[in-house]
Amino acid sequence: MKTIGWAILGFCVFATPSLALKEGECEVCVSVIEKLDKLLEPEEKTNQDAIEAKFRDFCLTSKKQDNRFCYYVGGLEESATKIVGELSKPLSWGMPALKVCEKLQKKDRQVCELRYEKTIDLKTVDLKKLKIRDLRKILSDFDESCDGCVEKSEFVHKVEVLRDLQMKQEL
Repeated sequence: MKTIGWAILGFCVFATPSLALKEGECEVCVSVIEKLDKLLEPEEKTNQDAIEAKFRDFCLTSKKQDNRFCYYVGGLEESATKIVGELSKPLSWGMPALKVCEKLQKKDRQVCELRYEKTIDLKTVDLKKLKIRDLRKILSDFDESCDGCVEKSEFVHKVEVLRDLQMKQEL
């Protein structure tokens, strides 16, 4: 009976999903924490209050996904939650950015769901291999839309026309 109990306990321990992050996951969180770490003076790196103040200053000038991260963690005035302490305390201990993000993910899973938009180089990319979502993003970057486009080939043609127009304007 004891062995069954130990077996069940062992299964429960090992069956729980791991929150350990792999390289490349939680890219916005890791990036912001590394930027913040570079902004800190050596004497500020061990002071939790100084880290929080520097993080709030960083958040004032942040854009797009970095700003969204600041909102989730509480670095902005309009943030709904304030878990800045969960960021500053481990950082003051010298914990690596990836480990700090693991701790933040336990408090708010949205922190690690943020991703940077991938940039597409129109000169080198094969448009036929892109997804329709990416083609639509390219069109929106040109402030264009493809009304009536149903098939991928129609989106590709529209992007090719716009790309050619842009190339001519650059010359």
